[in-house]
Amino acid sequence: MALWRAYQRALAAHPWKVQVLTAGSLMGLGDVISQQLVEKRGLREHQSGRTLTMITLGCGFVGPVVGGWYRVLDRLIPGTTKKDALKKMLFDQGGFAPCFLGCFLPLVGTLNGLSAQDNWTKLQRDYPDALITNYYLWPAVQLANFYLVPLHYREDPASTTLVAIPPEFSTSDALSAGTVTGERQPRLDRKVDQKAK
Repeated sequence: MALWRAYQRALAAHPWKVQVLTAGSLMGLGDVISQQLVEKRGLREHQSGRTLTMITLGCGFVGPVVGGWYRVLDRLIPGTTKKDALKKMLFDQGGFAPCFLGCFLPLVGTLNGLSAQDNWTKLQRDYPDALITNYYLWPAVQLANFYLVPLHYREDPASTTLVAIPPEFSTSDALSAGTVTGERQPRLDRKVDQKAK
């Protein structure tokens, strides 16, 4: 309980910084979960650089962009009624989510060292599935988020949900970068011998 009170005090004193650090921390945690529980790498095979990339994405992109978006959205659609929350969710999922994913996926590819051409190919391949996957989870999360959570806490439920999201993106990006074995996605920088399959 003392930790929660300390977090609330820090959030009240420095909302932007705390939200950015929360997003980075939770995205890093999501990658650790991905590597340890989904990919079963073990501590010796853990790719610390990949975890650091996810933390960097959380602090440098996800936290600031999502936090800023929530502030803009609250100005565009003020209010906290069920109807306001529904409007915000529709605006968020209909407008922001497709644009956010369209920026997030190439940024992850760039940080993973993909060339511009490989990044474009990867975006064309992964974007539709990522957007569909987004719509399985985020509309419900965001509806609750916009209806139940005050603005200064609003990024916290979204960031907490990110703990479940990075395994999808981390594993997908690791596969396409060739750092995880699997047949689902070949590396983009090598030719796949169809006869060998």
